[in-house]
Amino acid sequence: MYNQLTNEEKMVVNSEVNNQKKSAGVAYLLWFFLGTLGIHRFYLNRKASAIAQLLLTVVGWLTVVFAIGFVFLLICGVWLLVDLFLIGGMIKKDQADLVDHYSEKILHNRQASF
Repeated sequence: MYNQLTNEEKMVVNSEVNNQKKSAGVAYLLWFFLGTLGIHRFYLNRKASAIAQLLLTVVGWLTVVFAIGFVFLLICGVWLLVDLFLIGGMIKKDQADLVDHYSEKILHNRQASF
């Protein structure tokens, strides 16, 4: 879709993407300080997996007395380690989704004006 746009329209799309894109620095800071709560995933619009991380952490800490909580916390810890390497890709996908969204919006507006 992006390739079908004029240079001026591409500039508008790029401007909108730059205004709306997620910051890698913010994502990694959220991962580092609040990662076990899934806050970095909320920031990157991954709500279902963010809720899963949050529940794993809460259930883990609530059941740590029964030793089963350590399993939940271990799962969450491994997930956080994997997220360290996935955050960059999540940000790129978010930017690609924004480009597609604004390109589609411009093309739709162009067709509607004819």
